Amino acid sequence: MNAHVRPLTAPAEDALATLAKLGVDLARHAGGDVEARSPIDGSLVATLRAATQVEADAAIEAAHTAFLAWRTVPAPRRGELIRLFGEELRAAKDDLGRLVALEAGKVTSEGLGEVQEMIDICDFAVGLSRQLHGLTIATERPGHRMMETWHPLGVCGIISAFNFPVAVWCWNAALALVCGDPVVWKPSEKTPLTALAVQAVFDKALVRFGDAPANLSAVLQGKADIGAALVAHPKVALVSATGSTRMGRAVAPILAERFARAILELGGNNAAIVAPSADLELTVRGVAFAAMGTAGQRCTTLRRLFVHESIADTLITRLKAAYASVPVGDPRETGTLVGPLIDEAAYAGMQAALDEAKAPAAWCMAASASSGTASMCARPWWRCRPRRARCCARPSPPSSMSSATRTWPRPSPCRTPRRRASPPRSSPPTCARPSCSSRRKAQTAASPM
Repeated sequence: MNAHVRPLTAPAEDALATLAKLGVDLARHAGGDVEARSPIDGSLVATLRAATQVEADAAIEAAHTAFLAWRTVPAPRRGELIRLFGEELRAAKDDLGRLVALEAGKVTSEGLGEVQEMIDICDFAVGLSRQLHGLTIATERPGHRMMETWHPLGVCGIISAFNFPVAVWCWNAALALVCGDPVVWKPSEKTPLTALAVQAVFDKALVRFGDAPANLSAVLQGKADIGAALVAHPKVALVSATGSTRMGRAVAPILAERFARAILELGGNNAAIVAPSADLELTVRGVAFAAMGTAGQRCTTLRRLFVHESIADTLITRLKAAYASVPVGDPRETGTLVGPLIDEAAYAGMQAALDEAKAPAAWCMAASASSGTASMCARPWWRCRPRRARCCARPSPPSSMSSATRTWPRPSPCRTPRRRASPPRSSPPTCARPSCSSRRKAQTAASPM
């Protein structure tokens, strides 16, 4: 057996051992209602205590106190802390990547890749710490010049999602800290353990740094109420929130009302357009990776395909073969390319989508060009190309579906413009419609006035 390959144990046991190696003391956080489970088998790893409103306010106040001291530290010196943090991440990469696989369900290569993204942004932030200079600007006033100076902003709140449980925090935190801004992190309640592990790694960098103020980084476990407290607090100058569009619509107005800054990375509904000239081999690989990576749980996941009818059947056949060949299973196993969904709710959503696709309503509703009446086509909507049909629209979902999952538009006749016959080349082009002046004359003659 390769010395670097660990034997597979029960996910909960594996996660506890990995947390211990990373320096996480679970006893300090135990005794609450935030359940940390592994999506590999649903086993309970730990039960953590959620922060209260009072504790959240205290953590933000402590971070603000740290800000008053940290903003006076020269930026290159602040960059030294992030350099040390990058070194600690390199030393902990294997363990932290494994914990991402255990708690978020990502395959090992994705977990390690996410930690590598943390290391890369640390390298970038260290370079940035020596480039936070402003412009020197000419002025019309004799003997004077204008200088541009950038000042730290304040406490930065970070709300992260389960699908990128560690990288998103680091993208924000590394840049914020070199700019002189402490961070308060509310991780997803679905991945609380990776947040504790990252904080433990960061604490090691703080010890090596030596003279940083306390409370430069804090983790607040909890659910939506803790995120809301972070968004509403007047001493949180910026909130970077990653999640659904529904969450973004709730967060943005609150921040705007108190003139705080917002960085929102929200959900997507991504599509690919495949033209007849496409390289199908490259297309199949790109579509499969984009649709199946992280079990389809990314904001950048491919959700829709627009394929030219001349290659649709060929592409669908090849995609079916690609999907059937992908190994699905324990993300820690060598060769696994798709791990588990994050939890039972995600599984139920996937099953509902599959049932919807198999239902009779997922077949094409065509409108006859002669009668204008709608009738069920004999083909699925993605293969329907009837010669005498004016419309092939996806119909509305079955009435038994909940309103939250009804996303298909109701069928309506296509308004395809008819191509106007070209006039003979020998004669100048003319319009078949009456001129604007003729219409005005006709309307004037018909008017009672």
